[in-house]
Amino acid sequence: MSLVEINFDGLVGPSHNYGGLSLGNLASARNLGQLSFPRAAALQGLEKMRANLRLGLVQGIFLPQPRPARAFLAELGTAPEDASPALLANAMSASAMWAANAATVSPAPDTADDRTHLTVANLRTMAHRSHEWVATLAQLRLAFADPAFAVHGPVPPTFGDEGAANHMRLAARHDAPGLELFVYGVTGGPFPARQHRQACEAIARLHRLAPERTLFVQQSEEAIAAGAFHNDVVAVANERVLFSHELAFEGRDAFLAELEARFPELEHVEVPAAEVSLEDAIRSYLFNAQLVTTPDGRTTLIVPEEARETPSVWGWLQRHLAGNGAIRDVRVVDVRQSMANGGGPACLRLRVVCDPATVDPRFLVDEAKLDRLGEVVARTWPEQIAVEDLGNPALIRDVEAARAALMEACGLGELI
Repeated sequence: MSLVEINFDGLVGPSHNYGGLSLGNLASARNLGQLSFPRAAALQGLEKMRANLRLGLVQGIFLPQPRPARAFLAELGTAPEDASPALLANAMSASAMWAANAATVSPAPDTADDRTHLTVANLRTMAHRSHEWVATLAQLRLAFADPAFAVHGPVPPTFGDEGAANHMRLAARHDAPGLELFVYGVTGGPFPARQHRQACEAIARLHRLAPERTLFVQQSEEAIAAGAFHNDVVAVANERVLFSHELAFEGRDAFLAELEARFPELEHVEVPAAEVSLEDAIRSYLFNAQLVTTPDGRTTLIVPEEARETPSVWGWLQRHLAGNGAIRDVRVVDVRQSMANGGGPACLRLRVVCDPATVDPRFLVDEAKLDRLGEVVARTWPEQIAVEDLGNPALIRDVEAARAALMEACGLGELI
């Protein structure tokens, strides 16, 4: 069995809009009510996937969920045509595109039963995301139906869990046993701490991880209060490399000492607050980047255009590259529509280490398939959406028809 890392990107759905629903997500709040461009957003995401393929990476995809979320509205005793604007906005959110919140993943080399475990995130902190797990779980159970996987339902909603955005893994290689880092919040200043330690501990048990394979660390309260609503806004890991902001973790010194003792191969790349402020790191999503290993062994950072446009961030990256640091290459992608709603390149993908032959091929892509999906998007996705138009019956019909056309093109009619 050949284990590789696959990046499963969430395709931006046809209801993509700027409803400003995510408390603590500064970009989401800043762009509340702005005109969104779902077609452009989805095409940007497809181009990011294409760029990954051209780097030699294996690429997967998750498909948009049904919108409006009629089952969610029905549980609240209403329907799209009768729902209040606030409820309808929660039912029309396209936030499931951020696949980093789909699940937490523990690869087979880490688990006691030699299976890759996935636990779907409950996303209970935010109303617009709390109903996503049902449709996400349906996709996970299709994509990873092979016995090589164990797919778990959500941790009970008493304990908030937001998936891989608060989970990192260090290993000598992707296919080698690793150390899994679970990052939780306690308080978030004016914002909620979305990941609970109890959820992290439950997932570690469900995934049959030995204590020596796990490390629990608290996210910095200062970082959460500054707008780092998930750990992946201030830290990301890949194989031996941990890339983080100086203010990412509570009790930083003690955490790093334990981490180095537990994982001596660690290459820690830390960005000092004196060189890149938390504000600049969060605005540019420097850390909400994809940190990957290309087939030639180069550790590569895939950053949004906003990182290049932020002088302190781009300057630090150029100095790091010139200094022969652990990150050997930086690639820039345009995901502006996602960024405007608070999600960068890392938000859009879920990392799964597995044998590609064990994955349902309908969830894997090549350039030809991306071309076909791009044609569907260009033909059916709304060009633009104003928040005040979310209840328009014609828009709702268009959104549902667009998704149905995509599912047909992917051969995934059972998800309609």
